[in-house]
Amino acid sequence: MTRERAIVLLAGTLLLGGVLLDGSSRLQPSPAGPPPSRFARVEGTRIVGPDGRPIRLRGMGLGNWLLAEGYMFRLDDGPESERQIRALVSDLIGPDEARAFWRTWRERYIARDDIRLMKRIGLNSIRVPFNYRLVTPEDQPGTWLEEGFAALDRVVGWAREEGLWVVLDMHAAPGGQTGENIDDSWGRPWLFTSEESQQRLVDVWKRIASRYRDEPAVLGYELLNEPLPHWDDLRQYDWLLEPLYRRVTAGIREVDPNHIVILGGSKWNRDFSVFGPPFERNLVYAFHKYWDEVTTASIQPYLDFRVKHGVPVWLGESGENEDAWIGDAVRLAETNDIGWCFWPYKKMEKPSAIASFDRPVHWDEVVAYAKLRNAGFDEKRKARPAIETGRAALNDLLDRIQLSRCRVNEGYVRALGLTP
Repeated sequence: MTRERAIVLLAGTLLLGGVLLDGSSRLQPSPAGPPPSRFARVEGTRIVGPDGRPIRLRGMGLGNWLLAEGYMFRLDDGPESERQIRALVSDLIGPDEARAFWRTWRERYIARDDIRLMKRIGLNSIRVPFNYRLVTPEDQPGTWLEEGFAALDRVVGWAREEGLWVVLDMHAAPGGQTGENIDDSWGRPWLFTSEESQQRLVDVWKRIASRYRDEPAVLGYELLNEPLPHWDDLRQYDWLLEPLYRRVTAGIREVDPNHIVILGGSKWNRDFSVFGPPFERNLVYAFHKYWDEVTTASIQPYLDFRVKHGVPVWLGESGENEDAWIGDAVRLAETNDIGWCFWPYKKMEKPSAIASFDRPVHWDEVVAYAKLRNAGFDEKRKARPAIETGRAALNDLLDRIQLSRCRVNEGYVRALGLTP
C-alpha cells in the first residue's frame, strides 16, 4: 500500500459521511465549480447573472402584502402584528367576510401593474416578505396551503415576465425569530428555544425550495428577516443563529443545489459578529440600515466582512426616511458597490414609498376602536362600529390599495436614482 493510499483510507476512517469519531457532524461545502448557467450565483464578492456579468441589485421590499404590519395600516397604538390585525378585521365584519377581505387584499395590494411600474422606473429586483403561515397553517404541520403558494407563484411569474430578480424573504418564521410585531410571534423569539419550530423552519424552506428550484427568476432565499433583537436577555441566543442557518441551508441543498442563500445578521440584521467563515460557496450576507448617519463609517463593519471573507454583502432593507436621506443612502451603497433594497414599496398616506394611497373612509373610527384591543369584552362590544361602517371602511381600503388609485411619489423615486 502506498503512503498516499494509506492517508486517504485514514481520512475516510476519521470522517465517514460527514460524521467525526466524536459523533459530531461537519457540514460539507457544496461541490466546487459554477452551478448551471440558468441561475444567479455568487462569484467572490459579487452576485453574477447566468451570463457571468455582475448584478448590482436595486430593489424594493413588498412590505404589508403577505405579512401585515400595524404601522402601515396607520393603526397608531392599536394592533401591530398580523394576528392582531386579522383579529380586528374579523371583529369588524365577521370571520366569513374577513376571509374574503384577505383574499382580495392579496389580489390587489400587489398586482401585475405594480411589478410593471417597478420595472419601468428602473428597479431590477423585488424582495417578497412573507409569513410562513401563508403556506402552512400554524397548528397543522405538514399541511400545505396551495392558495398561499399561488400568491408567490403569481409574483414570481410577473417578475420573470418583466425581467426582475426575486428574493423570497421569510419575514415571520415558526415560533418567531425576533419576538416583535414584525414576525407575528407571541412576544419572544421562540424559534431559538424550540426544536419543533426549528424543524418546521427547515421543512417550510425545503418545500419552498422544491417548488422554485428550477425557477431562474428567483435570485435567492433569505432565511430569516432581522433575527434576534438587541434585548439584553436574548443575547445568549446569538451563537445559535449561524448553526440554525447551516441546518436550514443543508435542508435546502437536499432539494435545490443552485439558488443563492441569504443570511441576515443578528440584532435587526446589523451584527455580523455572529458569523464565522462562509460554510458554502453560494452565500450572500444581508445588513439593514435605518435612521443613522449616512457615512462610510456606518457601514465599515460590513465592508470589512466582505474583504475578510470574500463574499457579497447586500443592503437588504433601508428607508422610512426623507428623500434627502434616501438619496444619500443609495449613493453610499453604490459608491461601495453594494446592492440595495428599500422598504416599503407602498404605504397609506406617507410619501416615504414609491406608491401611497389615501386613508379610507371611516378609518378614524376603525383606529379609535382598534385602540381598545386590551379592553374588556363588554367595553369593546359597546364601542364597536356598526357592521356597515366597518364594511365600508375595509371595502374602501381594498379599493384604494390598487395602483390605479395610488399616487407615485416622484421625489422619492428620484431620490432612489430612478425615473418616475
